[in-house]
Amino acid sequence: MTVQYKNQGFNLTTTNLTTVLTINTSSVAIVKSINLTNEHNSNNLTEMYLHDSSASTDYEFFHKDLTADATEQAAGQVLNLEAGDSIKVQTEVANTVKGVISYALIDRSQENG
Repeated sequence: MTVQYKNQGFNLTTTNLTTVLTINTSSVAIVKSINLTNEHNSNNLTEMYLHDSSASTDYEFFHKDLTADATEQAAGQVLNLEAGDSIKVQTEVANTVKGVISYALIDRSQENG
């Protein structure tokens, strides 16, 4: 088992629900923080979802009107992602919200048994 500390940046170029991080099927992850920046000159509704692949369901964990030209921390708690899980984001205005996800990726591909 190996642990890699990683950052994943994203730039939402659409208003569609967009997958910004997916954990492969041989790993799990612990998400430490998610930071969002709204570069729009007015408020911008932004929603984030945890996609639970085992239940094929999206669970909203962040729903906020981001203030104009502001930065926000989206994950107020640690998120544990199982193999195949993902994080999705949707915003009202395209090309205005960017972010960074900091997480620990735990690779189980070398485990025996």
